Amino acid sequence: MDHLRAGYPVSATRACGLLHLAVSSYYYQPHGRRDEAPVRAALRRHAAVRRRWGYRRLLVLLRREGINDNHKRVHRLYRAEGLQVRQRRRRKQRLARGAEPAAIPQRANERWSLDFVHDRLAGGRALRLLTVHDDHTRECLWIEADTSLSGPRVARVLDYLAELRGRPASVLTDNGPEFAGLALERRAHNRQVHHRFITPGKPAQNGHIESFNGKLRDECLNETEFLSLAHARDVIEAFRDD
Repeated sequence: MDHLRAGYPVSATRACGLLHLAVSSYYYQPHGRRDEAPVRAALRRHAAVRRRWGYRRLLVLLRREGINDNHKRVHRLYRAEGLQVRQRRRRKQRLARGAEPAAIPQRANERWSLDFVHDRLAGGRALRLLTVHDDHTRECLWIEADTSLSGPRVARVLDYLAELRGRPASVLTDNGPEFAGLALERRAHNRQVHHRFITPGKPAQNGHIESFNGKLRDECLNETEFLSLAHARDVIEAFRDD
Protein backbone atom coordinates (compact mmCIF):
# COMPACT_ATOMS: atom_id res chain seq x y z
CA MET A 1 0.00 0.00 0.00
CA ASP A 2 2.76 2.48 0.94
CA HIS A 3 4.71 1.59 -2.23
CA LEU A 4 1.62 2.23 -4.37
CA ARG A 5 0.93 5.59 -2.77
CA ALA A 6 4.60 6.59 -3.01
CA GLY A 7 4.77 5.85 -6.75
CA TYR A 8 1.34 7.15 -7.80
CA PRO A 9 -0.68 10.22 -6.73
CA VAL A 10 -3.67 8.30 -5.34
CA SER A 11 -5.54 8.63 -2.09
CA ALA A 12 -5.62 5.91 0.52
CA THR A 13 -9.25 5.10 -0.32
CA ARG A 14 -8.44 4.74 -4.04
CA ALA A 15 -5.39 2.62 -3.29
CA CYS A 16 -7.43 0.32 -1.04
CA GLY A 17 -10.00 -0.05 -3.82
CA LEU A 18 -7.34 -1.01 -6.38
CA LEU A 19 -5.90 -3.62 -4.00
CA HIS A 20 -9.36 -4.90 -2.92
CA LEU A 21 -8.47 -4.04 0.67
CA ALA A 22 -10.95 -2.69 3.19
CA VAL A 23 -10.11 0.83 4.33
CA SER A 24 -10.77 -0.17 7.95
CA SER A 25 -8.18 -2.92 7.62
CA TYR A 26 -5.60 -0.45 6.37
CA TYR A 27 -6.13 1.93 9.28
CA TYR A 28 -6.51 -0.81 11.90
CA GLN A 29 -4.09 -0.56 14.81
CA PRO A 30 -3.51 -3.78 16.77
CA HIS A 31 -4.40 -3.66 20.43
CA GLY A 32 -2.55 -5.30 23.28
CA ARG A 33 -3.64 -8.79 24.34
CA ARG A 34 -6.61 -8.60 26.66
CA ASP A 35 -5.98 -9.67 30.24
CA GLU A 36 -7.92 -12.92 30.66
CA ALA A 37 -7.11 -13.42 34.33
CA PRO A 38 -10.32 -11.73 35.66
CA VAL A 39 -12.52 -13.89 33.43
CA ARG A 40 -10.68 -17.06 34.42
CA ALA A 41 -10.95 -16.17 38.10
CA ALA A 42 -14.67 -15.42 37.83
CA LEU A 43 -15.29 -18.69 36.00
CA ARG A 44 -13.45 -20.68 38.65
CA ARG A 45 -15.27 -18.87 41.44
CA HIS A 46 -18.75 -19.47 40.05
CA ALA A 47 -17.98 -23.03 38.92
CA ALA A 48 -16.92 -23.88 42.48
CA VAL A 49 -20.40 -22.93 43.69
CA ARG A 50 -22.46 -24.12 40.66
CA ARG A 51 -20.67 -27.41 40.26
CA ARG A 52 -23.08 -28.83 37.68
CA TRP A 53 -23.50 -25.70 35.50
CA GLY A 54 -22.10 -25.54 31.99
CA TYR A 55 -20.44 -22.50 30.46
CA ARG A 56 -23.64 -21.03 28.99
CA ARG A 57 -25.27 -20.80 32.41
CA LEU A 58 -22.06 -19.52 34.00
CA LEU A 59 -21.99 -16.86 31.28
CA VAL A 60 -25.21 -15.40 32.74
CA LEU A 61 -23.46 -14.90 36.07
CA LEU A 62 -20.48 -13.26 34.34
CA ARG A 63 -22.81 -10.84 32.56
CA ARG A 64 -24.29 -9.84 35.93
CA GLU A 65 -20.78 -8.86 37.05
CA GLY A 66 -20.27 -6.71 33.97
CA ILE A 67 -17.99 -9.18 32.15
CA ASN A 68 -19.08 -8.85 28.53
CA ASP A 69 -16.49 -11.03 26.81
CA ASN A 70 -17.65 -12.89 23.72
CA HIS A 71 -19.24 -16.26 24.51
CA LYS A 72 -16.65 -17.99 22.33
CA ARG A 73 -13.81 -16.56 24.40
CA VAL A 74 -15.60 -17.59 27.60
CA HIS A 75 -16.03 -21.11 26.22
CA ARG A 76 -12.33 -21.29 25.32
CA LEU A 77 -11.30 -20.18 28.81
CA TYR A 78 -13.87 -22.52 30.37
CA ARG A 79 -12.26 -25.45 28.59
CA ALA A 80 -8.74 -24.22 29.29
CA GLU A 81 -9.53 -24.19 33.02
CA GLY A 82 -10.80 -27.77 32.81
CA LEU A 83 -14.27 -26.88 34.08
CA GLN A 84 -16.25 -29.12 31.74
CA VAL A 85 -19.01 -31.03 33.52
CA ARG A 86 -18.95 -34.80 33.17
CA GLN A 87 -22.38 -36.05 32.17
CA ARG A 88 -23.84 -38.63 34.50
CA ARG A 89 -24.81 -41.74 32.58
CA ARG A 90 -28.52 -42.36 32.31
CA ARG A 91 -30.47 -45.48 31.75
CA LYS A 92 -31.40 -46.00 28.13
CA GLN A 93 -35.08 -45.29 27.50
CA ARG A 94 -37.38 -46.24 24.69
CA LEU A 95 -38.79 -43.41 22.64
CA ALA A 96 -42.51 -42.78 22.92
CA ARG A 97 -44.31 -43.88 19.75
CA GLY A 98 -47.75 -42.98 18.49
CA ALA A 99 -48.37 -40.32 21.13
CA GLU A 100 -49.92 -37.09 19.94
CA PRO A 101 -47.62 -34.24 21.04
CA ALA A 102 -49.19 -31.68 23.34
CA ALA A 103 -49.59 -28.17 21.98
CA ILE A 104 -46.94 -25.70 23.10
CA PRO A 105 -48.41 -23.25 25.66
CA GLN A 106 -48.59 -19.68 24.39
CA ARG A 107 -49.04 -17.80 27.68
CA ALA A 108 -48.35 -18.09 31.38
CA ASN A 109 -50.79 -20.26 33.36
CA GLU A 110 -51.96 -22.00 30.21
CA ARG A 111 -50.56 -25.33 31.44
CA TRP A 112 -48.90 -26.45 34.64
CA SER A 113 -47.03 -29.74 34.86
CA LEU A 114 -46.84 -31.74 38.09
CA ASP A 115 -44.58 -34.61 39.08
CA PHE A 116 -42.99 -36.30 42.08
CA VAL A 117 -39.30 -36.67 42.87
CA HIS A 118 -37.98 -39.07 45.51
CA ASP A 119 -34.93 -38.84 47.76
CA ARG A 120 -33.84 -39.71 51.32
CA LEU A 121 -32.74 -37.82 54.40
CA ALA A 122 -29.40 -38.56 56.05
CA GLY A 123 -31.17 -40.70 58.66
CA GLY A 124 -32.78 -42.89 56.01
CA ARG A 125 -36.30 -41.45 56.04
CA ALA A 126 -37.99 -41.07 52.67
CA LEU A 127 -38.20 -37.59 51.18
CA ARG A 128 -40.85 -36.83 48.59
CA LEU A 129 -41.02 -33.68 46.49
CA LEU A 130 -43.97 -32.36 44.48
CA THR A 131 -42.74 -30.07 41.70
CA VAL A 132 -45.07 -27.66 39.88
CA HIS A 133 -43.85 -26.16 36.61
CA ASP A 134 -45.31 -23.54 34.24
CA ASP A 135 -44.66 -24.95 30.77
CA HIS A 136 -44.71 -21.53 29.05
CA THR A 137 -42.49 -19.45 31.34
CA ARG A 138 -40.34 -22.55 32.18
CA GLU A 139 -40.52 -21.51 35.82
CA CYS A 140 -40.75 -23.86 38.77
CA LEU A 141 -43.69 -22.39 40.68
CA TRP A 142 -43.39 -24.54 43.79
CA ILE A 143 -41.62 -27.53 45.35
CA GLU A 144 -43.52 -29.14 48.22
CA ALA A 145 -41.24 -31.32 50.35
CA ASP A 146 -42.37 -33.85 52.96
CA THR A 147 -41.97 -37.47 53.96
CA SER A 148 -45.30 -38.28 52.27
CA LEU A 149 -47.67 -36.36 50.01
CA SER A 150 -51.27 -37.40 49.49
CA GLY A 151 -53.81 -36.43 46.85
CA PRO A 152 -55.60 -33.91 49.12
CA ARG A 153 -52.22 -32.35 49.93
CA VAL A 154 -51.55 -31.91 46.20
CA ALA A 155 -54.95 -30.23 45.81
CA ARG A 156 -54.20 -27.83 48.68
CA VAL A 157 -50.86 -26.90 47.12
CA LEU A 158 -52.58 -26.09 43.82
CA ASP A 159 -55.21 -23.97 45.60
CA TYR A 160 -52.45 -22.04 47.36
CA LEU A 161 -50.59 -21.48 44.09
CA ALA A 162 -53.78 -20.36 42.35
CA GLU A 163 -54.13 -17.59 44.94
CA LEU A 164 -50.53 -16.50 44.34
CA ARG A 165 -50.21 -16.92 40.57
CA GLY A 166 -53.72 -17.27 39.17
CA ARG A 167 -55.61 -20.37 38.09
CA PRO A 168 -54.11 -22.53 35.31
CA ALA A 169 -56.20 -23.49 32.31
CA SER A 170 -54.94 -27.08 32.49
CA VAL A 171 -52.61 -29.35 34.43
CA LEU A 172 -50.55 -32.23 33.03
CA THR A 173 -49.59 -35.21 35.20
CA ASP A 174 -48.73 -38.88 35.05
CA ASN A 175 -51.13 -41.58 36.23
CA GLY A 176 -49.89 -41.88 39.82
CA PRO A 177 -52.48 -42.54 42.54
CA GLU A 178 -52.13 -39.03 44.01
CA PHE A 179 -52.92 -37.45 40.65
CA ALA A 180 -55.56 -39.93 39.51
CA GLY A 181 -57.38 -39.94 42.86
CA LEU A 182 -60.68 -38.35 43.72
CA ALA A 183 -59.24 -35.27 45.48
CA LEU A 184 -57.55 -33.85 42.39
CA GLU A 185 -60.43 -34.85 40.11
CA ARG A 186 -62.92 -33.04 42.37
CA ARG A 187 -60.72 -29.96 42.50
CA ALA A 188 -60.27 -29.86 38.71
CA HIS A 189 -64.03 -30.15 38.23
CA ASN A 190 -64.91 -27.46 40.77
CA ARG A 191 -62.27 -25.02 39.45
CA GLN A 192 -63.00 -25.84 35.78
CA VAL A 193 -59.38 -26.83 35.16
CA HIS A 194 -58.70 -29.39 32.44
CA HIS A 195 -56.69 -32.28 33.91
CA ARG A 196 -54.73 -34.13 31.23
CA PHE A 197 -52.86 -37.39 31.82
CA ILE A 198 -49.86 -38.63 29.85
CA THR A 199 -49.86 -42.12 28.35
CA PRO A 200 -48.74 -44.64 31.01
CA GLY A 201 -45.05 -45.38 30.70
CA LYS A 202 -44.39 -42.36 28.45
CA PRO A 203 -42.67 -39.72 30.64
CA ALA A 204 -41.39 -37.96 27.51
CA GLN A 205 -44.91 -36.60 27.02
CA ASN A 206 -44.31 -34.52 30.15
CA GLY A 207 -40.88 -33.42 29.00
CA HIS A 208 -40.83 -29.89 30.48
CA ILE A 209 -41.07 -30.98 34.09
CA GLU A 210 -38.95 -34.08 33.48
CA SER A 211 -36.19 -31.75 32.27
CA PHE A 212 -36.52 -29.55 35.36
CA ASN A 213 -36.57 -32.57 37.67
CA GLY A 214 -33.34 -33.75 36.07
CA LYS A 215 -31.69 -30.42 36.92
CA LEU A 216 -33.14 -30.56 40.44
CA ARG A 217 -31.64 -33.98 41.05
CA ASP A 218 -28.32 -33.26 39.31
CA GLU A 219 -27.64 -29.84 40.84
CA CYS A 220 -29.34 -30.07 44.24
CA LEU A 221 -30.38 -33.53 45.45
CA ASN A 222 -27.22 -35.34 44.33
CA GLU A 223 -25.03 -32.54 45.68
CA THR A 224 -26.54 -32.23 49.18
CA GLU A 225 -26.99 -34.53 52.16
CA PHE A 226 -30.17 -33.43 53.90
CA LEU A 227 -29.80 -33.62 57.68
CA SER A 228 -33.49 -33.11 58.43
CA LEU A 229 -36.76 -32.27 56.75
CA ALA A 230 -36.39 -28.60 57.70
CA HIS A 231 -32.89 -28.54 56.23
CA ALA A 232 -34.15 -30.15 53.02
CA ARG A 233 -36.95 -27.60 52.67
CA ASP A 234 -34.57 -24.66 53.16
CA VAL A 235 -32.01 -25.94 50.63
CA ILE A 236 -34.61 -26.94 48.03
CA GLU A 237 -36.48 -23.64 48.28
CA ALA A 238 -33.19 -21.74 47.90
CA PHE A 239 -32.46 -23.79 44.79
CA ARG A 240 -35.94 -23.13 43.36
CA ASP A 241 -35.70 -19.41 44.02
CA ASP A 242 -32.21 -19.26 42.49
